[in-house]
Order: sequence, then C-alpha cells, then structure tokens
Amino acid sequence: MKSLLYRLFEHSYLDRAEAREVLIRMARGEYNDSQIAAFVTVFLMRSITPDELSGFRDALLELCIPVRLDEYDAIDIVGTGGDNKNTFNISTCACFVVAGAGYPVVKHGNYGASSVSGASNVMEAHGVKFTADTDRLKRSLDRCNMAFLHAPFFNPALKAVAPVRKALGVRTFFNMLGPLVNPSFPRKQLLGVYNLKLMRLYSYLYQQSDTDFTVVTSLDGYDEISLTADFKAVTSRGESIRSPEELGLPRCTEADLYGGDTVAEAAAIFDGVLENKTTEARKNAVLANAAYALQTHDRTLPLEQCLAMARESVESGKALRILKTFVTLNS
Repeated sequence: MKSLLYRLFEHSYLDRAEAREVLIRMARGEYNDSQIAAFVTVFLMRSITPDELSGFRDALLELCIPVRLDEYDAIDIVGTGGDNKNTFNISTCACFVVAGAGYPVVKHGNYGASSVSGASNVMEAHGVKFTADTDRLKRSLDRCNMAFLHAPFFNPALKAVAPVRKALGVRTFFNMLGPLVNPSFPRKQLLGVYNLKLMRLYSYLYQQSDTDFTVVTSLDGYDEISLTADFKAVTSRGESIRSPEELGLPRCTEADLYGGDTVAEAAAIFDGVLENKTTEARKNAVLANAAYALQTHDRTLPLEQCLAMARESVESGKALRILKTFVTLNS
C-alpha cells in the first residue's frame, strides 16, 4: 500500500486489474484504517476513472455473496448518496410506492455514511431484521413485491471499510460502487447521481452491461429528482432534460426535503409520505422518482401514466400496506 500511495500522490492512475487487486486485499484486512483512509482520500481530490471504478466493481462482485432472484425481474432504486443535502429517504420511499403499484423491487442499501439516515438506518428504525436467506427474501417478494438487501451481509469488502467511511463522514468512491454491486444482479435499475460527470461515468458503465437503466440527476446537485430544479435523465434509449412543471408538479425548496437530524426524525418523515400525511413537496419528490422507476420497469408506459400509478399507490394506501406487510415479514 505504501508504494501504491506514493504512485497515487504523484497523480498516477490504476488500471482495472490493479484497482481490483487493491480492493480485494482491502477486504482481506491487509491494510490498516489509516492506509484505507489515505487511499480513499485520493479519489476525493481527483476524479475516478472508468477503469478504476470497473476494477473496484470487479472485486466486489467477485467477493460478494450472490442471491438469485432472477425470476422476479425486479428493479433496484438507489442513489449514490454524497450530495450533502441530507434529504429524507426518497429512493427507499419510492421503492414501496413502486411495489404498491404491483412491480417487484429488490433494494440494495446500507447505513448512511455521509447523511443522517441511509436506507438501512430507516429500515432498522422500523424493526426490520436484515437477512441473507434466499427463502426469506423470496417470501417477502411473493407477499409484498419488496426485498431489502443490507449491503454488508452480501459484500464483505463494504463491511471491512465501514468504520473508515463512517469516521471520514464524507462521500467516497464506495458511495459510487453501491449501486453497481447489488448481489441479486437486477436487470433494471433507477440510479440517482449528484452531478453530470457521474452521470456520464455510470451511463458508460451501464452501456457495457445488459442492464436496462435510467440515471437521473437534479441540475442543482441532488442525487435524485428533487423537483428543486430542472433534472436530467439518461436511459439506454436516450436522454432528456425536464422541468418539474413538465410533470405537472410544482417546484420545491431544499428546506422542503430536509431529512431531519436523527434517524427517528427521518423515519417519521418516511412514514408520513407513505401514510399520505406529509407535505406536497415530499410526496411529489417521491412520486416523481417512483414514476421514472415504473417507466424503467416497463418502457411501454408513458411517464404521465407512471406518475398516476405512483400517486394511486400512495393515495389508495397500497404503498403503506406494502410497508406494513414488509415490516411484519422481516421483523
């Protein structure tokens, strides 16, 4: 690691094989926390290359514990995190809305590293017990169209670096890897990123795979469709920039989407959306992301119909029933 760090400090880059090897060795515990912190900090000072990100992904997929859920043809809805906005759990909330609309979701998530409440935090706050048991995951999908994969259970390398990530408290390239290493290998994915550079990088990587993807970013720096500004979407079929008004939804402010100062506050906001007892701003942000997920799941559906389906899922109580059933099955 010492010689590697010297190279990186001299503005060198890793090739794909080198990136793969260093992450495998990291997962095996061959480096101490200080070395890991120094290594990840390099990628805060310069952009990660496609080869480096691909190599890191290769390592995690090689080390991961796969779970075969192919028959469900599920979608993952995830953001990279790291936008420093501390929004409530919009992507996770959208998962239950999509499941309520009748479409299977396999959510890959983790504890928050750079925000108060990650997906795993809000699930745990509801009493959910994480599992790697395939039969339990399938039963959850059969009963409520929803399964949750807690990343450290399936990706030992992520578990090995968790203390360093939490101690640093800033976004790292591990935020970027999470969406790429869902151990169920879903063929459909809605991914939120916080800038256009990342959007180009992920689009390039997805185009080398068989994933039917949609990558979204709000042009003011949110890693989701926030409705605070115009947003861009890139899919396997093209790209577009839209305004909230084009969706028939009003713009909101950063304060409207604030996720609270504690996990308990974040969980209460999360529940309020699914109970249809929240502000229009929070609800609309979730509906917009759920609509794009639904269209990613079924490209024949026009976006207006997808938005109506998402709204019906919330306002009819279907999304809330999905949450309650999910918590019962997974507690």
